[in-house]
Amino acid sequence: MSSITPAKRVAIIGGGILGVSTAVHLLREGAAVTLLTERGLASEASGRSLSWLNSAGERSTPYHQLRLAGVDRYRTLFATDPAREWLQFGGGLMWNPAGQQDATAARHAYEKSVGYDSKLLAPAEIAAATPGIDATAVPDNAIFNPGEGWVSLPDLVDFLMEEFHALGGQLVLNAGKASVVVDGGRAAGVDTAAGDTYDADAVLVACGAATPAVVAPLGVEIPNASPVSMLVVTKPVEHDVKAVLNTPRAAIRPNPGSTFALDHDWYEDHITEHADGSFDIPDAVVQELADEASRLIAGNPDLKPASWKIGYKPIPGDGEPVLGETGQVPGCFVAFTHSGATLGLIAGELLSGEILTGNKHPMLATFRPGRFS
Repeated sequence: MSSITPAKRVAIIGGGILGVSTAVHLLREGAAVTLLTERGLASEASGRSLSWLNSAGERSTPYHQLRLAGVDRYRTLFATDPAREWLQFGGGLMWNPAGQQDATAARHAYEKSVGYDSKLLAPAEIAAATPGIDATAVPDNAIFNPGEGWVSLPDLVDFLMEEFHALGGQLVLNAGKASVVVDGGRAAGVDTAAGDTYDADAVLVACGAATPAVVAPLGVEIPNASPVSMLVVTKPVEHDVKAVLNTPRAAIRPNPGSTFALDHDWYEDHITEHADGSFDIPDAVVQELADEASRLIAGNPDLKPASWKIGYKPIPGDGEPVLGETGQVPGCFVAFTHSGATLGLIAGELLSGEILTGNKHPMLATFRPGRFS
């Protein structure tokens, strides 16, 4: 006998990868799902994420294991159609500023110690490991992680939403700011800014950097360290780059349509936030990021920004994911993490299982919102 209730109603606040992934996993198990977005799908962090699929560097063991499981689910999806332009595994390449070769070597040694595929390369060795890189941009040494990849989250969201609609999910676009309805101490649905109410047996709050503010009225405290960030997409350019690059002045990955996606953090002070919640940045700063990226690519192509999006990048106060049911309001679940891309598929899978069965998954034990109480 299954412990799943096929008709369980779940309301999800947030149309990014965490909300959409959880919605589809719930629908696959027979739940009735209503997905509510403040504006459009992938209109916030999922629409401006570098979405590098990895578990590079040093982090807690549970977080590392969860990220590895996250990458594994993308590999499963990749295997169904390796020709998809929006999901590729070309590895990851990183290096530190000049004079920090010891830090790079230490990172490599740590990665090797936990069994993460990591190769320490001199600049002259990079071309043999991954194509399209200007090795003269590398001051000392670099790490190549062959198992890493990237995904275009807006394309993945579109892909998953085809299944969402086929399975009968209800989508509510442009719902404005939503709040969790509590009845008898339990989550009972969602209210929208327009005054509509959607009854539910469980609610998932997965609205990126806004998540702590949505659950705060419920007495749930989640520290929020989300910074303002920007993702730039370039105009198309011929190139041979396969890897995601994480470097001192630019992070870069291939993007569908022979374009690049670019980001970093050095220009955050140049971003202005206005009272209406909009942002702007000088065009010259955007072009400077593109120029920094050009220096990394073989032939140093003239990169021109085609578009850029600015907003808050979701990061919990302690840097670790916040995933699972709140203790203060049973039936109210939270998904809030910096690694939304890497964890997108696995988090949706594990959260849907908890929502439907009530069984706590051991991989989420250290990530529950109650740790802040």
